[in-house]
Amino acid sequence: MATVEQKVPDLGDFKDVPIIELLVKPGDSVQAEQGLLLLESEKATMEVPASQAGKVVELKVKTGDKVSAGDVIALIETSAPPPQASPTRGEGARPSAPDKSAPSPSTGEGKDGGESKPLTPPPQPAPAQGEDVTPVIIATPGSVHASPAVRLFARELGVDLTRVSGSGPKGRILKSDVQAHVKKVMAGAQLAAPGGAGLPQMPAIDFSKFGPVESKPLSRIRKLSASNLHRSWVLVPHVTQFDEADITELDAFRRESAEDAKKKGIKLTMLAFLLKASAKTLLEFPELCASLAPDGENLVLKKYVHIGVAVDTPNGLVVPVIRDVDKKGIFQLAEELALVSEKARAARLSPPDLQGGCFSISSLGGIGGTKFTPIVNAPEVAILGVSKSQMRPVWDGKGFVPRLILPLSLSYDHRVIDGAQAARVTTYLAELLGDIRRLLL
Repeated sequence: MATVEQKVPDLGDFKDVPIIELLVKPGDSVQAEQGLLLLESEKATMEVPASQAGKVVELKVKTGDKVSAGDVIALIETSAPPPQASPTRGEGARPSAPDKSAPSPSTGEGKDGGESKPLTPPPQPAPAQGEDVTPVIIATPGSVHASPAVRLFARELGVDLTRVSGSGPKGRILKSDVQAHVKKVMAGAQLAAPGGAGLPQMPAIDFSKFGPVESKPLSRIRKLSASNLHRSWVLVPHVTQFDEADITELDAFRRESAEDAKKKGIKLTMLAFLLKASAKTLLEFPELCASLAPDGENLVLKKYVHIGVAVDTPNGLVVPVIRDVDKKGIFQLAEELALVSEKARAARLSPPDLQGGCFSISSLGGIGGTKFTPIVNAPEVAILGVSKSQMRPVWDGKGFVPRLILPLSLSYDHRVIDGAQAARVTTYLAELLGDIRRLLL
């Protein structure tokens, strides 16, 4: 057995860094690279690991002390041979005399002269395979007890460690704790945090102090929508891809077909074509027609194409679902759109009418606007926003010609769809809308 000095490694430009927590005590058994203490500078927190496995004989520092690179912080008794030259030939190795100045780990007096109780070394978990516990400076508050590797893992996932409960020794946060926290969030669990999602509550203001006011209760639909939209906005990392589609020929075809549809009692709108083009896009990009599993580790790919359509009603926005859009013709889709819209405005939608959607379309074309960022209707992973089409001059190589341009806004869950794929989706959709013949291929 040999006793080695554990020193503070190179801290770069940092000096006199205070110790904020001791992670071990005399008598504890430690593994190589296991954290001994936490240091915190003005900008960062770092963990000092043991250089080799053994038993902590003595701690040379206490919480609040300041240390620099090279300072001795502990004595560790190890079975590894000491770093010294081998004895010369014919000269036996002499056992080293015990250090009388070092307190006994079981019955001796402590550093301050007080009696210490017998210590039983608690089992310490070895670092997880592949886990890097090299001292790394992490810009994280020191009140959270976690190794640098766990901090880095949490930062990559966007997890706030102050909201994670640690199951390790002294409440230290382990990698498994971070994973469990993420699973709870993915399952939509309500986290115990002030204001929801760790945000402070909005202050209560008496607006009547500034002038006359009127209190109007929200409708039940608006209350439900507010809750769902807030949850989606907080839990889903939103990105919106903007694009445009040249629908000049498509609109001309729609106008030509409107008379035939009218004879059948059907109002043929652009939304029916958008449904059909969206269905073909979902078949081309299956990830768009999917949902994240509650465990956050799998993607549920749906083999059906049900699309929700946002309908503006006097009581608020509702999203009835048109089923099997890929299997229906334009006239049938237009007819079903009219029926569900009428039911929505008359408040006669049943629960099945609002369930099972894979994708949603929110069209503001009849009202106005140029672009907007619709909120993903979770557990769906994407929603298409459509604004008012405009006639614009477009260069065709010889001159400017009038073309009808439709603005598209695709909001998507960035955990499932990345930017490059979103751009391919809107490009493909714009090509379908730009040439109606593509819907037949």
